[in-house]
Amino acid sequence: MPSASRRTVLRGAALTPVAGLALTACSGGGDDGRAPATPTAPVELGAESEIAKGGAKLYRDRNVVVSRAENGELKAFSSICTHAGCAINKLQGTTLVCPCHGSEFDAATGKVLQAPATVPLHELSVEAKDGKIVAGPGA
Repeated sequence: MPSASRRTVLRGAALTPVAGLALTACSGGGDDGRAPATPTAPVELGAESEIAKGGAKLYRDRNVVVSRAENGELKAFSSICTHAGCAINKLQGTTLVCPCHGSEFDAATGKVLQAPATVPLHELSVEAKDGKIVAGPGA
């Protein structure tokens, strides 16, 4: 069996960290201390009274945004940008603004308002239970 040349081994070793970084940058999950992109179980976010009709609230620590329509209906979306996976950290009225590339989303519908994102935010189940907002699977 022929052995690899020193040059081939060094070239492979040099490319491995680059490939690893690319995979890390594109991954949406993992146990790196960050909150998951979307809740994997129902999570209590806060008091139902925190969100006025026609308003929205961003729960940064849970990567969730919740809005309330004029009729009182609650909607919840993941606040992870669908463009590059960045955590959205800014809410202006009912417009979410991604810090990475400037994508904007409507917190009431999850729809893209400004590119580069082209895919709407992921909608989550949400309900009010005993005066608290609960979002995620099974909510």
